[in-house]
Amino acid sequence: MEREQIISANPQVMSGTPVFTGTRVPVESLIAHLKAGDTLEDFLEGFPGVRREQAEAFLELALSAALDGHARAA
Repeated sequence: MEREQIISANPQVMSGTPVFTGTRVPVESLIAHLKAGDTLEDFLEGFPGVRREQAEAFLELALSAALDGHARAA
């Protein structure tokens, strides 16, 4: 899945906050839900506009960015 299919940021949508493409759901909300102990299923039930593939791909992007940042810091 291409990044543009996962996340978008447009100044006219949620003031440029990164959202799941095609929605007004901030990607940060997924992280907040997971930190609070919710499951991915809980999140998806609360935000039916977000597709499972998008949420999983976003988590992969976040993991990749974290690992890349760790490798650069080492």
